[in-house]
Amino acid sequence: MAKPKIKWLTEPEDHDYPAAASYLSLIYPPATVRRLVQGLRRARMTGFKGKDIFRAASLPLLDASNSHVAKNRKKILAGTALSPLLLVRDTANGRVIVADGYHRLCSIYPFDEDVLVPCKIV
Repeated sequence: MAKPKIKWLTEPEDHDYPAAASYLSLIYPPATVRRLVQGLRRARMTGFKGKDIFRAASLPLLDASNSHVAKNRKKILAGTALSPLLLVRDTANGRVIVADGYHRLCSIYPFDEDVLVPCKIV
């Protein structure tokens, strides 16, 4: 069976930024969260291989038993474009924080771990 082509939107969706802020507020104080989200909004699009994002983030791979992963897998198979990821460099701990898009990242990985994942990073 051929791998489906994973399609991406050209920019993150507007609702991704408040979602990133919500997650980041668990880690950083409010002023830092505001600065990071503003930086993400201004950041240029870039891309990294899915497997490299996982390694840099030290996150476990969720499978299709997770409802969000299953929903995104259905989108991929239907040819629906996914929103790019929002990433934050946590230089103090030597890792990357997936501020928004963790479930999308888990969804694409089984199809192609080498796929270039569009994202914004600060």
